[in-house]
Amino acid sequence: MGGSDVRGEEEPAETGGDHRASGATDSVDRAIEAFRAGEPICVHDADDREGETDILYPATAVDPDALAQLRNDAGGLVCVALAADVADAADLPYYVDAVEHPATMTGATAYGDRPSFSLTVNHSGTYTGITDEDRALTISELGGFAADVADGALGGGDGTLADPTDAFAEEFRVPGHVHLLRAAPELLDERRGHTEFAVALAEEAGIPPAVVVCEMLDDASGEELSVAGAREYADRHDIPFLEGEDVVGALQRDTERR
Repeated sequence: MGGSDVRGEEEPAETGGDHRASGATDSVDRAIEAFRAGEPICVHDADDREGETDILYPATAVDPDALAQLRNDAGGLVCVALAADVADAADLPYYVDAVEHPATMTGATAYGDRPSFSLTVNHSGTYTGITDEDRALTISELGGFAADVADGALGGGDGTLADPTDAFAEEFRVPGHVHLLRAAPELLDERRGHTEFAVALAEEAGIPPAVVVCEMLDDASGEELSVAGAREYADRHDIPFLEGEDVVGALQRDTERR
């Protein structure tokens, strides 16, 4: 009863919608706590979009074991989603804007959105860049760069702090083996892809807005892993599983309460 001393009063019954909203919020809260603890979550975007579930991992928490988990258990492309202001600070373009070639995509993808891909990078301390250790280094240092941008440790504008673009160029090399993704500036109000879900949840968790996303594939069919299969995996490994619509609803309700 929220601290009330009244006894014997019945709580008002929840409607079906209220119950679903409460359950969804609880799930999102659990996922946010997992992010804060440096642990992965699973997010299914929507049946009428990609229809895929990705494993999401805070970039600063990624080590070689986490990379092996992504490679073996998910199997898709290992990418790092960056908040728009972090990408802007590093002067990272959209790939389709940077490459002039007859094959460069000029419209939307098959699922209706503009591609969020930017450049590919390796950290300067890597060798080939593809090993679990090398990619984990690249990813964790991307998380560190995002943290520096978010904390105001770069780009003071008065010459007292390092220029973020120069700092990025000192740490990373293009091309590389880690794909960068630029989140839409307005996040879920503008685009509802895994890139935006990842960054929105990171911001809600108060962690650096740099998150690994990796699609879950089915070993037998080679197609995207079914929602049921992804849920079973998440349950087996005690990983929070979220539906995209529940993330949108929970974050909207949180915004309204502020």
